[in-house]
Amino acid sequence: MRIRTRTLTVVFTDMVNYTRTVSGSDREGLRNLLTLHEQRVGPILRGRRGRIVKNIGDSFMALFESATDAVRACLDLMESNPVGEGAEVAFRASVATGDVEETDTDAFGETCNLSARINARTPPGEVWFSASTLLCMNQAEIPWETVGRFPLKGLPGELELHRAVPQHAMVLPEVIARAAAQRMVVRWASGEPPPQVPPGAQILLEGFRPGSPYLQSSIEQLPVVDSSHIWLCTYNISPLDRYEWQRSGRGLVIGTPAALKAALEKQARPQRKAGTDTLILDAMPAAWELVVAGLALPAVSAAGPLQEVVAGYSYYFTSDGRWVNQSDRALLRVDVDGPRAQLLILSPGVSINGRGCPVNTVVPLEAGLELGALDLRLRYHVLAREGYLGALIGETQLKVGFDWGQTVEMGREPNHPGLLLPARNSQDNVRWCSGNRAARAKEKGFTLDNVLTGRRHASVAATQDRLSLTSIHDSCPTLLWRGELLSRLVAGSPPAILEPGDLVIAGTTAVRLGKGV
Repeated sequence: MRIRTRTLTVVFTDMVNYTRTVSGSDREGLRNLLTLHEQRVGPILRGRRGRIVKNIGDSFMALFESATDAVRACLDLMESNPVGEGAEVAFRASVATGDVEETDTDAFGETCNLSARINARTPPGEVWFSASTLLCMNQAEIPWETVGRFPLKGLPGELELHRAVPQHAMVLPEVIARAAAQRMVVRWASGEPPPQVPPGAQILLEGFRPGSPYLQSSIEQLPVVDSSHIWLCTYNISPLDRYEWQRSGRGLVIGTPAALKAALEKQARPQRKAGTDTLILDAMPAAWELVVAGLALPAVSAAGPLQEVVAGYSYYFTSDGRWVNQSDRALLRVDVDGPRAQLLILSPGVSINGRGCPVNTVVPLEAGLELGALDLRLRYHVLAREGYLGALIGETQLKVGFDWGQTVEMGREPNHPGLLLPARNSQDNVRWCSGNRAARAKEKGFTLDNVLTGRRHASVAATQDRLSLTSIHDSCPTLLWRGELLSRLVAGSPPAILEPGDLVIAGTTAVRLGKGV
């Protein structure tokens, strides 16, 4: 058997819900399904000069000399088999480019593995591809957008993945989707006079030619707005025009006019909100409220439970204002490594100090840094003491109200009435130190939240015309933060008097005391 190494583009196609369909089919139904699979996929791959080297029932693996042909073939497949109600069959496809070990009847190697791993991440009806494919393909010929950075099984670190956009469908950026649901998208068609722009609205430019003088002169007619609120809707755009547009922090919406219209209309329709597992919400009028106000960043080098255990960690900020351990659709990520803390922008529509930031921008966290995303605003405060680097503070709707005569607990399992603090139980966001101490901690299920935040962490009592804070956990201290002052409370220490606007740090969560409605 002769094995040769060649640089090729590897495509995996996959039939959606194949296992479920097969489990309910007889032998004739299975044969018909496999015949349909071959009829739908094979001619399209071969029509773009692909060579099918493997067919395992619900999946094809094909090799292409051209990265552009490979992605184009996958788009052809999606456009001829759109996902939707009544669809006979649906597919997903993935693409990766690199060195391939090839025989006359098979192919294998890292690039094949990468394409297969990407396929496992790809939603039905979509085409995702690797950064190597992006570099090799003709970017002006393929409508594409960046999806995000993802950990892939068996591959080190996180890899940036991209999506090829078919003509019939599109995925709205999170910022535009949320603004559309709130009816805060202003659409401006080429040739029309400048629109009225309400505060906080997202501006969607439609029908403008990328890179044209007319586009530039039109932008200059807009009122002064954050550049991250300006979006250009286009389907094909050259790499240079894309770079120049996004360099200023503006956003791109990739899709045809028909797909954009359908996506916006769908988003504007009333949708039932899914339940959450976050915090206790108290809608009753109350004299006082405790509000989850941000993320506190523990210092990994300080003496304490993180020393010699945690070398670094990350948290992802989502569009509903939560900080989570992992998210495929986060707006940004904060990374702490040793004494250094920084932000990585993961989604268009994020601004730093009033200026839009392109995706993949790295921003060091400095005192006073202001961050905007959707209708969310955060400000970074440096602490640099009591075991913390700083905190990202902003308003959320996660709160609990209470009245005079009541005592409210906060923690991972507080007594009622209580403010339920995040208990993020995954270790995926932790980068471990070497050594036995870190190995033992990892084996025992160590997470930042279960080590730094108590089940019953602290309590706030509203008695005798004053508010007081008591730390009630034996090993997890509580910090009272007022202006430049930071006080440490431990179990058994006297209660501290609270004032409106004070911040309480409990583990990785900052909680603000405010007046109720």
